[in-house]
Amino acid sequence: MTLGALIRERGTADGTRALPFLRFFGWECTFEEYYQESVAWAHLFLAQRGKRTNAPFHVGILLDNTPDYLFALGGAWLAGAVAVGINNTKRGTHLAHDILHTDCRWVVTEPHYLDVLAPIIPELESKVECIFLSRRWQHVGRAPSEHPETRAEALAAVAEVEPRLQRLRGNVDPHAPVEPGDLALLLFTSGTVTAPKAVQCSHRRLVETGTNIARNVYNLGPGDAGYIAMPLFHANAIMCGFLPALAAAVPVGLARKFSKHHWLEDVRRYGATYFNYTGKPLAYILSTPRRPDDADNPLRICFGNEGSARVAREFEERFGCQVVDVFGSSEGGLGVTRQPGDPPGSIGFPAPGIAVVDEHGTERPPAKFDSHGKLVNPEECIGEIVNTQGVAWFEGYYKNDEATRERTRFGWYWSGDLGYKDERGYLYFVGRTTEWLRVDGENFLARLVEEILLRHPDIALAAVYGVPDPNGGDQVMAALVLRAGCQFDPHEFTTFLQAQADLSPKWVPKFVRLATELPQTASAKILKSELRRQKFLPEQCRDPIYWRPSRTLEFRLLTREDLQGLLAEFTRTGRESLLLL
Repeated sequence: MTLGALIRERGTADGTRALPFLRFFGWECTFEEYYQESVAWAHLFLAQRGKRTNAPFHVGILLDNTPDYLFALGGAWLAGAVAVGINNTKRGTHLAHDILHTDCRWVVTEPHYLDVLAPIIPELESKVECIFLSRRWQHVGRAPSEHPETRAEALAAVAEVEPRLQRLRGNVDPHAPVEPGDLALLLFTSGTVTAPKAVQCSHRRLVETGTNIARNVYNLGPGDAGYIAMPLFHANAIMCGFLPALAAAVPVGLARKFSKHHWLEDVRRYGATYFNYTGKPLAYILSTPRRPDDADNPLRICFGNEGSARVAREFEERFGCQVVDVFGSSEGGLGVTRQPGDPPGSIGFPAPGIAVVDEHGTERPPAKFDSHGKLVNPEECIGEIVNTQGVAWFEGYYKNDEATRERTRFGWYWSGDLGYKDERGYLYFVGRTTEWLRVDGENFLARLVEEILLRHPDIALAAVYGVPDPNGGDQVMAALVLRAGCQFDPHEFTTFLQAQADLSPKWVPKFVRLATELPQTASAKILKSELRRQKFLPEQCRDPIYWRPSRTLEFRLLTREDLQGLLAEFTRTGRESLLLL
């Protein structure tokens, strides 16, 4: 089945067409109304395309999570077009690159993104024929309150959507010829480490993924409802939020953007029984003040990835729901699911064929631990996590054959993620391939230090990364977000670190940044590249920073005099240029 056929079936079948589907802050539509509106959007795109059928039929969507995002998706799929999820947090040449690289001939947007598009209009004009402007939801759902006129708004390329849709509503389904194997969607990877790439997703992959998650993960039925707060330009929101609701014919509510402060309010507003997540939203939610009625909500299950076992357990206890956390990627090349009883820190027992290998494809030996539980052979046991039985759902990157070949060497799927297995075969994720630190000649991964820091009961989030050492290599820096109501006590923190038997002396942070929020991607993944850029420099980082002036474990507040001494040391060793990177 194609996505257009699924939308058509839900919108016309007697058992589903009158059921509620999309909900957005007091507004609601049925499956039939969603189908009819998607038909109007399909005609909007087909009319703009005209008879020029030799060029890519690609529609970029630069919107918050509003109903128009899902109408544009439905319209693209009914028209036989390819939808492209455009990251609405990007700016400048990075945004222009994504639009041009994916051959978007049209872009759907809303007023508060016109200022974002204005500076890159000269770059887009040669390829982008029309910018469709939707105003329908501009004041709904905690939207920006002001929408100033911009240079882009006066351009001939900008076309108001609503007047055109008014003329197109009531048209018949175009029944564009589409096959299940045809390209349906381009989704960019999160790009937290390397330049993002556009993942190709066929109709078959998306329909089967949504159906499988609805049935085998959520077990959706009458009375269920979803809540999507993760951005719709990311795979998690589409595959784990929107498509399961479409497949199972249950309603789903939207939030423009994720908010830890409004999350529980929205879950109750929409009667949500399932919530999809990626990155660190569970930890952010847990950092809010606890209330006696937190568990008084309809939520039954949360499904996502990158949540730690400790966070998952606490979330389940606090909000009275089940958390199913998996290891996987937007590409769909492999997946591992945690089960009750798995060892602490493990991401689960992998299926046959999921291995940890070196760059030549040779399997790494099991991890070894000392009597304190410290990993003693990291350089020997840590390797890349791969699927040796094939590439599963990975259908390649758009116009990037080199990256596709790199991901599919030997006919395997190479995840780009690092891990190790213990002697029983349980898998542990330890970071991305660029998250190695080198301190005093020793290589280790940031994730290992983060897991230790997160044992502290006052720490909600921890990001560990390398900053330059004036004498060579890296120094360890940790950015911490404390739980609501907690204060940082440097002496107590020292006592905590001393009690961690598996914390190598070289892993101890040199700098500790106390933040209320960490820079993150729109999919709630911590943006370590930005943290590394800001370092400990006051003109880049306004948060309080503690540091250890010597090799002892005593922390104190970094003063202006301390900073001057540090900068002088970098100048003395000729490494001051590293502070500008």
